[in-house]
Amino acid sequence: MDSATSDHPPLPERRERRIPLGGSADNGLKIVVVGGFGVGKTTMVRSVSDIRPLNTEEVMTQAGADVDDLSAVRGKTSTTVAFDFGRISLNEQTVLYLFGAPGQERFWFLWDRLFAGTLGAVVLVDTRRLADSWYAIDRLEQHGTPFIVARNDFGGPPHTQQQIRDALDLPEHIPLLDCDARSRQSSKQVLITLVEHLHALSTSTAGRPVQETTTP
Repeated sequence: MDSATSDHPPLPERRERRIPLGGSADNGLKIVVVGGFGVGKTTMVRSVSDIRPLNTEEVMTQAGADVDDLSAVRGKTSTTVAFDFGRISLNEQTVLYLFGAPGQERFWFLWDRLFAGTLGAVVLVDTRRLADSWYAIDRLEQHGTPFIVARNDFGGPPHTQQQIRDALDLPEHIPLLDCDARSRQSSKQVLITLVEHLHALSTSTAGRPVQETTTP
């Protein structure tokens, strides 16, 4: 699920980090990155993970040409067939586990398992093919999983945020931001935005008055 070829020059490779998980870490939080085929989910997990990420990528063959639509991702040579996994240590006690979901329709049956126990999700979109993101948003809403939307930069024609919201039927309270999935700093900001959104939702829920019920 690497980003398709764009007009942007490739960013320099960062040094591989091998950060061991501390023995004091006892609080694991699960985040899922979802979206259409080839929107950059693997790239995002890879760019932000503290460890070498687990990728289940396989080389794309001619056998899948009649199954997967490659018209918008012609430079793509491999695809995720299960999930991507990365890890970020937030502090000595808290660890963020990051899962990237496969984008092709034939692998959507795996999503229910990936959503189990998920704190929140990032929907990664390519504005050149926004319709590919509708299914991901529908599934998250059905599961009741909070999410934000991040527009990955593929250098396509410009769209205003309101145009994207209208196309995705995205409510105003759900954050929408731009990102470059190849950049660790940009991907990190996406995750920070998600955590802030989750915190705002939990604070809002906690502040609601409890409705008393009366026995007739």
